[in-house]
Amino acid sequence: MISTAAVIDLADAIVSAAIGSLADLGGPDVEQAFAYDLAHAASAVATARSLLDYGAKGDSEARIACVFTADVLHDLAGKILGRETLWGVTPGALDGAAEFIAEYRNPDVIASLAESSGPLHLTDDMDMVRDTFRAFAQDVIAPHAEHVHRSNGDVPEEIISGLAELGAFGLSVPAEYGGFSEGGHDEYVAMVVATEELSRASLGIGGSLITRPEILTRALVKGGTEDQKHTWLPKLAAAEVMPAVAVTEPDYGSDVANIKVTATPAAGPNGDDGYVINGVKTWCTFGARADALALLARTDPDRSKTHKGLSLFIVPKPRGDGHGFAFTQDAVDIDGSTRVGKMEGRPIDTIGYRGMHSYEIALEDWWVPAENLVGEQDGLGRGFYYQMEGFENGRLQTAARAVGVMQAAYESALDYAQNRRVFDSNVFDYQLTRVKLGRMAAVIQASRQFSYHVATLMAKGEGATEASMVKAYVCKAAEWVTREAMQIHGGMGYAEEYSVSRLFVDARVLSIFEGADETLCLKVIARRLGA
Repeated sequence: MISTAAVIDLADAIVSAAIGSLADLGGPDVEQAFAYDLAHAASAVATARSLLDYGAKGDSEARIACVFTADVLHDLAGKILGRETLWGVTPGALDGAAEFIAEYRNPDVIASLAESSGPLHLTDDMDMVRDTFRAFAQDVIAPHAEHVHRSNGDVPEEIISGLAELGAFGLSVPAEYGGFSEGGHDEYVAMVVATEELSRASLGIGGSLITRPEILTRALVKGGTEDQKHTWLPKLAAAEVMPAVAVTEPDYGSDVANIKVTATPAAGPNGDDGYVINGVKTWCTFGARADALALLARTDPDRSKTHKGLSLFIVPKPRGDGHGFAFTQDAVDIDGSTRVGKMEGRPIDTIGYRGMHSYEIALEDWWVPAENLVGEQDGLGRGFYYQMEGFENGRLQTAARAVGVMQAAYESALDYAQNRRVFDSNVFDYQLTRVKLGRMAAVIQASRQFSYHVATLMAKGEGATEASMVKAYVCKAAEWVTREAMQIHGGMGYAEEYSVSRLFVDARVLSIFEGADETLCLKVIARRLGA
């Protein structure tokens, strides 16, 4: 029978043919549906390929790799059936993998994976990271998770201070600026491992807490001046400053290049150089509790320059109430007129992902000193690139968050199935239940290993495309895994009595933030594949 590597090569050949066909047809802007399917197919195949080394480590690992790969090929076959011309392949392009698919989509083979998502094969150092953050997640985060979710409460301060003591906010801050990063290749993997364990306890008050500091940290390391790095990075590492990201706008969503919030030169209360910011940002997660906003604004009024006219600012703010806030500043003189700066935040109620809260924030003549422009004068018009440096890391982190949510859902479903009796048998004893759990286990391990692989690439300064691919694949997978976990619980899965209902609604946001799935597939993955 054909090997796992060979069937992945076959799938890669189909993806390559499709990339050529898409280019001939006018690209992703013309053939959007095709491009979207292709982006997800390419991401799934890349995930399968990342499992090859893992599959060589033992029998259970090999079975996980084969089961996952067979599902990827089966899904790919469904995408191309009847659309072979569009995909640039001949009918029967996957016939060579038919025996492999039949073997590893056998229900009994899949069911054999039901009770374990497989060993991780981490180094001793990474095992220590995992154990440390798992213990904190179980002891400090988990006891608050359900209450915060059901009451739409705030992140308990003990979680923030505890994570700061563990060094969670300084994982990517270079040691010379008060963090723990020394440039080793394992540091990205450590971030992924820590994020998964925190998210396993709670997405909203665990894993997501370190994402926003990571985004601003990466932007500062990329484009900040030395003074800015020495000022802000130690504060980020110690959680003295907790940031929120203010990029999305009501009218533009993921269309970052066309944002219209402006930053205009204006003297401050003491005559200091600075900018006044005007406009509205939305989906500013953690916007109330945050001590500063990493805010992307238009500094060049020529909108034809799109993303080249954007700059990134660190906008200090007071801490606000989780149910909304309103602040004012000292008056500044703008074009001979005295104006008072205003900042107002309106919470956006959401079905899940509670604790950090998302806000729509309106800024009116809100003044920031010129020294808070990331890169200062050299940073004018470069804010988009600094922000993307952070977002690429944020996408990898989002995949890690998704793995943590999936793992928690799988463990909950497995426990329920083994202890719930229906028709005189445990739910686990039914083949269909074990097949669901086995497939979940394979998807989770594949997602985890792809996250480790991308982390390794990014540590080398590579992997920008793969960071988008892992986010696209894993976050969509998380919706399916948590849905199946809820289904295994039956009616109780729909009740707030069980945590799986929280995991399900939390998972839904993963394909939306850090780049909505459609935008990510069309504007990033499909374009880069064809480049």
